[in-house]
Amino acid sequence: MIQKMLLSLLVAALPLAGCAAEEGDALPTTSQAGENAMQEQTGETGANAALLQEESEVRAGTSADTLAAPADFPQEYDYGSGRYDEQSRETMYRRLPEPEGNATVGNTAADPAKIQALYLWEEGNMPAQTEIPSDRRGNFDPPDFQPYVTAIPVRQGTEVKGAVVLLAGGAFQIRGNYTDTLPTAAHLRELGYQTFIVDYRLRPYTQQEGALDVARAVRFVRQNAEAYGIDPDDIAVMGYSAGGIQAGEFFLRFDEDVNGTALDPDYVPDALDAVPAHASAAGMIYSFYGRLSVASMDEEELKAGDLPPTFYCYGTEDPFYRQFEAQYGLMQQVGIATKRIVLQDWPHGFGGDGGWVTDYAQWLEQVFALN
Repeated sequence: MIQKMLLSLLVAALPLAGCAAEEGDALPTTSQAGENAMQEQTGETGANAALLQEESEVRAGTSADTLAAPADFPQEYDYGSGRYDEQSRETMYRRLPEPEGNATVGNTAADPAKIQALYLWEEGNMPAQTEIPSDRRGNFDPPDFQPYVTAIPVRQGTEVKGAVVLLAGGAFQIRGNYTDTLPTAAHLRELGYQTFIVDYRLRPYTQQEGALDVARAVRFVRQNAEAYGIDPDDIAVMGYSAGGIQAGEFFLRFDEDVNGTALDPDYVPDALDAVPAHASAAGMIYSFYGRLSVASMDEEELKAGDLPPTFYCYGTEDPFYRQFEAQYGLMQQVGIATKRIVLQDWPHGFGGDGGWVTDYAQWLEQVFALN
């Protein structure tokens, strides 16, 4: 199964630090102290405070509302049924179509009427610390890979409610867009969310370099908020497995005014860097803030990150289940607004399957209403 293949990638990258849930494990609940901490940190009361209280649910996963690839998707974006139990290795290893010619976020106008792929950096000006030999082979991406964003707009006539930037998982060795991000984007666009899939840099590039790719995509969305019909503050960043870790790196260290010069002194900032890389919500789908296979339990780090409201979804049969639970509990103590859905008996790597996407969309609507 694809879940076993994905876990083999994780094992190859770093030893697993989590273990599966045992029968009878108790799920932690928010203490009054945690609720008070959230209100003290944000100063929110009344209706806003209600959002900041823990929202948690353990339930059976379902494929009842999982969307198959829409008929209006071009063939090259056909991801199949969207069900995790029907995924294949071939599906997981497919790469999204690259931009045509040298179309970038800097030289091409945003077009919300169609699926659009754009390179994130201008030619010769991508901030980097890692040098990739031109003869390097065997990686998911070629040596001359350039990160890009794929915009998948809402269906014409659908009320637009915000935007979501999506990051696929794959242990920083692949990006499982056809199993993770595409099925979710297809669903979110039906619910009123403009979606933007980021093909961020993988290893041997660092997590920090990938975070700059995420920030660049967020800047692009904010810069073109009017074209996409959104409030520039109504943007979320969510990721699956390694993609969630990549999203966390962005939120912890590379959002707002941080640009490429933070890593590469030779990088030349451009007009897009003047746009703050600000996102108002996070999504951790079988993922956490931290590094590959290791959730951050550093209270000071999480506090210093000034993290936005965060949505967690994971299964009880995920080998990282205990780490998800531990960080979720810590988030309550730190005072970060959270929502959690736990899918009983579901594994790692279910992508947009399981019945959680509608809940995420409804939660985003609540979060964005406070902006």
